Amino acid sequence: MTIASSEVERVFRESGALREGHFILASGRHSSLYLEKFQVLQHPADTERLCGAIAWWARSVGVDSVAGPTTGGIILAHEVARQLGVRAIYAERRDGAPGREFRRGFAIAPGERVLVVDDIMTTGGSVQETIDAVRSAGGAVAGAAVLVDRSGGETRSDVPVHSLWRLEIPSYAPAECPLCAKGIPATHPGTTPAPAVVSR
Repeated sequence: MTIASSEVERVFRESGALREGHFILASGRHSSLYLEKFQVLQHPADTERLCGAIAWWARSVGVDSVAGPTTGGIILAHEVARQLGVRAIYAERRDGAPGREFRRGFAIAPGERVLVVDDIMTTGGSVQETIDAVRSAGGAVAGAAVLVDRSGGETRSDVPVHSLWRLEIPSYAPAECPLCAKGIPATHPGTTPAPAVVSR
């Protein structure tokens, strides 16, 4: 089943996942808005529905397994894989080195078709690292899917990428951040509380 982007937005707003403040994103860029996906992923029914829309799309590309980056990608990979009737694996950050890798005995057969899933795509770094990990393990990437693409169209990939919701949220390099220029303290999301944005 498909899902309208307006419905995905409603789920994020009603769960309190859309946050307002001055945030340092995982990419290192700064933003006045942040999507705290775990406010959505804590609700199994919403997670099942969103992942159902990804699974519906993934059936058209042919998938043998689903891979996600730690941490949110684990939940998504598991639920999408469950709905597709395939296995779920996840890629972890390398110790002291860039990129991601599969550990814990996860193996990918040569040519195995893997769908890469993630929650929020800002620069596409986590998705690309997981794609690279799949290829390094001998697999073939069937495509990638995310809940929200907030990259503003700047992310490029050599595989099909499907997003349930495209959201334009400006982000800035630290040296160009207007919030820093105003002296507004920055926080790292996930470690410091931030108020949810009231639904409009």
